[in-house]
Parts: sequence; C-alpha cells; structure tokens
Amino acid sequence: MKLFRNASIVVLSVVLISSICMGADWAQWRGPNRDGCSTETGLLASWPEGGPALVWKATGIGAGFSTVAIAGDRIFTTGEKGDLDSVHCLDLNGGKILWSASFGKSGAPGWGGFTGPRGTPTLDGERLYVIGQYGELVCLKTADGGKVWSKDLTKDFGGKRPEWGYSESVLVDGDQVVCTPGGKKGAIVALKKTTGELLWQTQDLTDEAHYSSIVIAEIEGVRQYIQLTPEHVVGVSPDGKVLWKATRKGKTAVIPTPVVSGNKVYVTSGYGAGCNLFEITKVDGAFSARQVYAERSMSDHHGGAVLVGDYVYGHCDSQGWVCQELATGQIQWAEKGQIGKGSVVYADGKLILRAEDKGVVGMIAATPEGYKELGRFIQPGFGKPKTWPHPVVFGKKLYLRDQDQLLCYDIAAK
Repeated sequence: MKLFRNASIVVLSVVLISSICMGADWAQWRGPNRDGCSTETGLLASWPEGGPALVWKATGIGAGFSTVAIAGDRIFTTGEKGDLDSVHCLDLNGGKILWSASFGKSGAPGWGGFTGPRGTPTLDGERLYVIGQYGELVCLKTADGGKVWSKDLTKDFGGKRPEWGYSESVLVDGDQVVCTPGGKKGAIVALKKTTGELLWQTQDLTDEAHYSSIVIAEIEGVRQYIQLTPEHVVGVSPDGKVLWKATRKGKTAVIPTPVVSGNKVYVTSGYGAGCNLFEITKVDGAFSARQVYAERSMSDHHGGAVLVGDYVYGHCDSQGWVCQELATGQIQWAEKGQIGKGSVVYADGKLILRAEDKGVVGMIAATPEGYKELGRFIQPGFGKPKTWPHPVVFGKKLYLRDQDQLLCYDIAAK
C-alpha cells in the first residue's frame, strides 16, 4: 500500500509538470514571444453592451502591478501582503488560490506610494522565476512554491535599484536566466537556471537598469538578447558579448519592451523621449546599428507597443491611441478622446485596450484604416493606484489583474 501511494504521488507530480510544460502558451511577460500578441482565434467580433461575460473573480492576491503568466491549468502572479511579496498559484478554472509563497520585501520604492511587486513570473516547466521591487530574484517550484534558489541583484551583482524599483520580468533561454541588475559591474547577467550560479555579466555594458524587459531575437542569423536602458538600445549574445549598441537617451522612466521585426528594432518611451527605429546589420562579422528615424509622434509611457503586420499600435502621451507605420514612423491615425491612456494586447485581428484609470476596457479593430471601436465596458472594482497590469488573452479568455483581484472574462465567439 505504501509503495502504491508513493508511486501515485510520483505519477501526479509528472502529470502536473507535464501540463505546465506542454500548455505554456502564455508562460511569461507579454506572451510566447514577449510581443503582446496572442495566437488565439475564434474570439468575439464585438462586445455586447456591458462587455463580455465575467466567468470568475479571484481575490486575496495582494497589492501590486504584476500581470499573469499561465501554463496548463495554472495561473501565476505576484502580490504584496504585509511585510512580504508573494507568488500566487491559482486554478485556471475558477481562480482558487492553490498556494502562495513569499519571496521578498514589500513596500513602495521611490515617490508616489506605488506599493507591491511589478514583474510577472516567468514559467519554465517545474520552475518559475521572478524579481521583487527591491531586487530579490528567486527560483521557485511551480508545483508548490518551494524555494530552489535566490539572489539579490544589488548585493550579488552590484546592481543599482531604479527609482521605482525593479520591474523587469526575467528571461529564460535554454539553461540560463537573464536579467538586468544594472550598474558598474555589468548591466546584464545570466545565471544557471537550476542553481543561480553566475554564468556571465556584461563587462562592456554598464548602464543603469530601468524598467524594460529583455526580448530574444535572431538577427543576421545570430541569436541575441535585446534590451532598452536609459542610455542605449543593445544586442547581447547568449555568452554575454555586446554585439551592437546604439545611443538612445530616455527620460525619467524607460519602461516599454523593445519590438523586433527582422533586423529592425523599435523602441519607445515616455516623458517626451519618443520612438526610434534601428536597422541592425553585420559586415565582416561585426554588427552595427543605424538609426532609421527618431520621432516624437509616438511617446509611450508604460502600456507598451504591439506590431501587427507593418504597423505599430500603442498609446502616445500627446496623441492618444495611435497607429504608426513601422518602416517610416508615419502616423496613420491618432485618437485622443477614447478609452484613455493605458496598455494593449493583440488577438484575432483586434486590439484590447486597458485604461490606467476609470476602469475602461475597450476593443478596436487592428487596422491602419482608422480607429474603429468594437465595444467597451467598465471593469468592476477598479480604483487607485493606477491600473497598470497589461491584459492577457489565453484560452479564449481575457484576464485583467487589478491589485487584489483577478478577473476572467469569456471572449469566445458564440
């Protein structure tokens, strides 16, 4: 009987781990490719009055600005309770909290009182990785939240915490975890994902960290990590060599994740910094970056930009929601009077826009032909501070995190 019970536990563990590995369609920040684009189809062409049906509402996850990562039948997010930040694992079918595991110091770094963790967990089979606002980097077991290892970005790697706290969602690539402590010892580090052992730190890139997250790209046949700092846009090889670096000055807070298309790298940030497009080429084995344009017409504060076909969509602080041609930087349309400043996700030919205040969530057609709204609603329970977590579309559901609550909506076509 004891042997049978032990064998059953092993089988159950294997099933859980397999489901997390096989179903990891939104297992990290901004989805499978970190580009804010969902592969879901068969979604509502428009929303009914009052919005799509609310399937369930979960509470008890605490304060914070993390969005969700989803794998198999589990949802993962972070939140602050009392003196500690925690990772929460929830059931996909109902939102019940299955386990919670504390991992770092709580609080609100910087001015403004924005308390709670910012980064989204990154799932990788039987492990997950997350950074707290004060620089605690942890690896936890996805099955039960047990700690595998932990590091401190400031103490262990000489990092300098940015004003409003570390906000990066770490990248897992092969056997290594990659993130941006910033600082004179090296801006970007790679750690062995099973142990936390330091593999490399960029000696030739020592910028401070801000709030953007790294993306993977293959440019001129070479795999590389693209990151945006307050000073540069940079491409780093998987062994820590800086392949190319372009000067690009940000202001106050550099937040949005870079957008990559072929050998083009597009970046944008707020406070009037605008947007830039760089063309990355390789000649005689050496990479170089040529600035194609620098425009003020798209200055995105925090909500990110998505690329659909040949066009970039996002919110500009001065113009509202915009559609911009990637190749030229030309604005195709701008709509300042609708929805309000916020974040965006693409799915099934539509863009879902989430305002940072007033609880407005809207859907528009993803087209350069003009702003075409397809529905909107006011999410329940919105409040202060700002509603900054990005929306997630997975399994024909829309997930909206807002501080202590997580909302799940059915957006499948009927």
